[in-house]
Amino acid sequence: MIHAKSVRRLPIAMRMMASALLLVVLVLPVAGGLLSWNFREAVNSAFNERLGSLLNVVIAGVSYDVRQDALVTNRQLGDSRFDRVFSGWYWQVSDGNERVLTSRSLWDQRLPVSGDPGRVFRTVAGPRDKQLRVLERDIRLPDLEDVLHVQVAASMDEVEAQIARFQALLWLSLATLGGLLIVLIGLQIRWGLAPLRRIEQSLKAVERGVQPSVETNLPRELARLAKAINTVLERDQRLIERGRTATGNLAHALKTPVAVLGTLAERLPEGQQAAMQAELKRLDEAVRHHLARASAAGPVELGAEQEVATVLEPVVEGVRRLASRRKLGFQSNLKKGLRVRIDAQDLQEIVGNLLENAINWAKTSIILSGSVEGGWLVLSVSDDGPGMSQETRQEALSRGGRLDETKPGSGLGLAIVTELAALHGGELRLDDSPEGGLRAEVVLPLTNRRSGRA
Repeated sequence: MIHAKSVRRLPIAMRMMASALLLVVLVLPVAGGLLSWNFREAVNSAFNERLGSLLNVVIAGVSYDVRQDALVTNRQLGDSRFDRVFSGWYWQVSDGNERVLTSRSLWDQRLPVSGDPGRVFRTVAGPRDKQLRVLERDIRLPDLEDVLHVQVAASMDEVEAQIARFQALLWLSLATLGGLLIVLIGLQIRWGLAPLRRIEQSLKAVERGVQPSVETNLPRELARLAKAINTVLERDQRLIERGRTATGNLAHALKTPVAVLGTLAERLPEGQQAAMQAELKRLDEAVRHHLARASAAGPVELGAEQEVATVLEPVVEGVRRLASRRKLGFQSNLKKGLRVRIDAQDLQEIVGNLLENAINWAKTSIILSGSVEGGWLVLSVSDDGPGMSQETRQEALSRGGRLDETKPGSGLGLAIVTELAALHGGELRLDDSPEGGLRAEVVLPLTNRRSGRA
């Protein structure tokens, strides 16, 4: 099952190349084998026809000399190989007894005679143990009662050499053809899959926020796919915008009733007033928490990169004025060039909550800094306040956890930061500050990730 899953996940180009390679490996050897067999048959057939022609010439030139009681020949075959000793080309005429007539190439050797009277091809061992193909038949001559057996033999070396040369050229040609086919198929696959690569690049551009939709200037089949993707993207964007609008409207709609209820609660008797104010406080905290989550950017994969210093500039200026009124020193060490994939509103919400928390607890100073560690952006807010114990840090990260009821705020700031950071694949960490108070660090991935930092 695992193997089948891994095969199904192979890239399309690799699948097509593997199938093309399989076809080449299977088809070319089969084609080569058929061509080799046909060539061998053609060479053997031509060789047999040549032996048949030579046999007819030998038969036409043989006669019986009655006065000498001997076989004679009056015709040359026109091939000097029949005159060279043991050349591999021979002819022989015999009556099975004393009368024998041979080519000079046989010298003192004789060809074995078969008992078949018809026209027969066979392979025999000749002089020097060379394999010979023999064509033989019986004939009768005038004035001679005995049947003559005529044979023409030739070495198979020439045939085998021709076949070997052809096969060497054939397999070399097929190997070259196979390599050329693989290269051409690879180019064809690359050209054929180019529209898919364009879709991939277009989706990455949408993911980075460089362009709003996927390119549709594609082949007909892929153009329909791209339009369907764009339809889904547009629908999701409308849903996100509609959700944010509804969130804003809900926030405005709840502000006035909560304020009116708070005013009315002040007119109640002291016992009822405390209970009413406690419930209104819980309502206000719950509304703030859920509105902060609902106003998040949504899928981080479709967010554009943000210049951290530029996005946080309004937040930094607001905090600087607030710190000045409270006689607190505020230092921002954010450098230009720090970029992260996140919605601008979410980034402001994260840093704003951390700075607000630091202002509420700092004694004299607050420091905001940012740096890049590996593939992560680290935003740090340090103060010189009382700090936290380990147990207190865990409580502070829980929803609605309060550290000191005498301090202003709903107690939801750090919990909201934790959830927004997790939404964008990051995390919030609390540690001791070098200034003696608390250091809150938000770690965000520079690229798209849905899990926290390892």
